[in-house]
Amino acid sequence: MTAVAVAVFTIAYILIATERVHKTIAALTGAGVVIALGVMDSDDAFYSHETGIDWNVIFLLLGMMIIVGVLRQTGVFEWAAIWAAKRAKGSALRVMILLTLITATASGFLDNVTTILLIAPVTMLVCERLDIPPAPFLIAEVLASNIGGAGTLIGDPPNIIIGSRAGLSFNDFVVNMTPIVLIELAVFTLLLPRLFRGSFSVDPERVADIMALNEREAIRDPKLLIKSAVVLAAVFAGFFGQPLFHLEPSLVALLGAGALVLISGLPQRDYLAAVEWETLLFFAGLFVMIGALVKTGVIGRLAKYATELTGGNALVATMLILVVSAVLSGVIDNIPYVATMSPLVAQLAATVGNESQAHALWWALALGADFGGNLTAVGASANVVMLGIARRSDHPISFWEFTRKGIVVTVVTIVVAAPYLWLRYFAFA
Repeated sequence: MTAVAVAVFTIAYILIATERVHKTIAALTGAGVVIALGVMDSDDAFYSHETGIDWNVIFLLLGMMIIVGVLRQTGVFEWAAIWAAKRAKGSALRVMILLTLITATASGFLDNVTTILLIAPVTMLVCERLDIPPAPFLIAEVLASNIGGAGTLIGDPPNIIIGSRAGLSFNDFVVNMTPIVLIELAVFTLLLPRLFRGSFSVDPERVADIMALNEREAIRDPKLLIKSAVVLAAVFAGFFGQPLFHLEPSLVALLGAGALVLISGLPQRDYLAAVEWETLLFFAGLFVMIGALVKTGVIGRLAKYATELTGGNALVATMLILVVSAVLSGVIDNIPYVATMSPLVAQLAATVGNESQAHALWWALALGADFGGNLTAVGASANVVMLGIARRSDHPISFWEFTRKGIVVTVVTIVVAAPYLWLRYFAFA
């Protein structure tokens, strides 16, 4: 069964990477094969926390997509687009920097998928107004989102898993992760002009048109905007107050979506049109294929071999976990990877006498998994969502168009993170 799980995942991944077959078809077909051949059964695929579909991810996406669909009817995204373009004086580079910093900051307090769902419509409209291709801007934003989300406990799902397994608090993440994230964002901002060279030419007439616009006129339904703002504030409060309310973000998003649909009075076509059904089905298929790898022990053995190579040296273990996590999280979604790797890191950390160095193993796992999500187009949930939005907006981004940029950013961020871990937890601990 192990050979079947590996073969199916490899073939599906090649089809996704080469775009020979639509990624949703490849993922669902792969999932169907592992179920049909008995590698997975219905309990494994639909009900298991270790190997099954992560319904929290699916329903969080669904809820937020519906909320965004209602928000689109208010004109708030047009307002934000005009505001951003005017503040940047029509400069495409300044627009990119402004939007990426907003995205990275928001991703520290929301999950990065939610942030992309909210910022992508704004980006599409800014680029439409300036008559420039949106692909470079969308790619830059999702890369920034994966970097910014690493800074807090709630910013990226792998961090939540690590915090729970390692007993690390929100403040622990702020103290240990936020400093390196700020450094990484500064480096990433300096990298943008080179990474997206040739993407910043704007017609002066378009700039003049933008500067003459009144963003307030873009609001089409002020009453619906107020209702949406109240519901969105309640949803965000639910996200932040999870320890108090004990509600999963997926339930908060679904409750918010239901409430907003109820009070908005909009017809179904208006809010359901924003749901990326292909993206949701892709995630379902991907989770089942990865679950097959988890069930057959493939991911666990890979992670165990990596930790055995350290030879008991905490510094070597930290660097190895950082690099291996970055590579594997770029190939498979970082959520199941971290869920599988966490028990092994816990065992390794227990053998390290110095508490600071033991914690360094966890920070290496978090940094490697979060930054490694930028490596490929399927390395993080936010990447897949962004690609789906781009395709539906008739501006498709290929697997390799994203991955070429993602490889550069991942290498740079890991290279910057390595000395940070060494200096903070070993050299000056």
